Amino acid sequence: MITIKISLMILLMSLNEAADIYISINSVPQFDELPCNGTNDIISYFAPGLSDGYIIKINRTLNKGTPIKLKFDMDALITVDNSITRLVDLGNNVFKLVLLKDTNLFEFSVKGQFVLLPPYIISFKISGEENCAKPNFGYFERHPVGAEKRPEVPNLFCGKRKAINQLIVNGVESKPGDWPWHVAIFRLERATLKYICGGTLVSNIFVLTAAHCVTINGAAVLPEILGISLGKHNLIGGDVGSQEKQVHQIIVHEEFIHKTLDNDIALLKMKTSVEYSSVIQPACIWFDKAKEKLPPGQVLGTVTGWGFDQTESLSLVLREATMPIVQDIDCIRSKPLFYSVILNGKKFCAGHRNGTSACNGDSGGGFLVYIPYEDSPFIKKYVKGSWYVRGIVSLSVAQQDTALCDPNEYVVFTDIAAYTDWIYDHMD
Repeated sequence: MITIKISLMILLMSLNEAADIYISINSVPQFDELPCNGTNDIISYFAPGLSDGYIIKINRTLNKGTPIKLKFDMDALITVDNSITRLVDLGNNVFKLVLLKDTNLFEFSVKGQFVLLPPYIISFKISGEENCAKPNFGYFERHPVGAEKRPEVPNLFCGKRKAINQLIVNGVESKPGDWPWHVAIFRLERATLKYICGGTLVSNIFVLTAAHCVTINGAAVLPEILGISLGKHNLIGGDVGSQEKQVHQIIVHEEFIHKTLDNDIALLKMKTSVEYSSVIQPACIWFDKAKEKLPPGQVLGTVTGWGFDQTESLSLVLREATMPIVQDIDCIRSKPLFYSVILNGKKFCAGHRNGTSACNGDSGGGFLVYIPYEDSPFIKKYVKGSWYVRGIVSLSVAQQDTALCDPNEYVVFTDIAAYTDWIYDHMD
């Protein structure tokens, strides 16, 4: 823990000059940096080895009752003085601190899951006001403290399979734990819970799905008639470690149009948070530079679901199918009257047109893309890559004279790249 004496030394110096100064405590070099560019009174203190994590200090007057909301780029452990601060873990690497006393100098410690991978602050709100609009990433690596270089991704520890095992028409059966973020959404109909759609777990309390799955004629259904099953492999029973959750809130995109399925995206906030396990884990949310980390050429994604299979009935076990994203022009050429009306720059097509496709019942599930990390040996040993939600199953061409999908046509997905801000704004 940094002593008060050191804090006074730092305060005597210009904060701009303090960013790269060595401070000696018992001959052990110490460093300090500004974790948020443009904010001089929030300072990070750390030492070689990072065995105890690092200290965050706020050099400003804060009154009793002031709320502080923190978000980190990866798993973090926060330690505070319980006599001064109340700490609440909100999940998804987000923490809320509430001051129990007035203070002129507030501090707390931060530690990562791995010693040499300290978490970086990506949001620092005091009384609702953002104090970290420009996070300072990578500053640990600029000092001789042993920190490893990290991939430039928003979150290192989502999108990971924890199980040992390393709508889908003509897809293959998955193994339990292969897709720990895929969930089943049920709706109460005539006193019976009926499976209606898939979804993707993106935090310990939020599920991402299609808006048309949770609306009727464009209006959201009542939350209490929905149920979410997580950690499922079998659609009907027989799963060890599965969890059932009630829905607290349905957040449908404000500009969702049910006739054309424009802005076909929704978030479900559960009443209680899930407990992560080998069969329940969150997927990562797509980000701007994700495509740069993929090999050049086709982008392949995997869709999972219990949707109608080649026998035209719901699959009883979770199935998976891998398919490429295709250019809009190729999609339109395949069926101009349908796709030219549907595609609007916020959707994309994917598929093979060979009988392997997403179908009825797969709606709301994710189009997941695996992004490998090519960095230090330490990173590659523990964090080889992650699965990112690139799209949401939205709609497909129906077979003639039926309401079933045509597995020989492309599937249309809501493009997550166009909605990342919307997702984060409504998960905040």
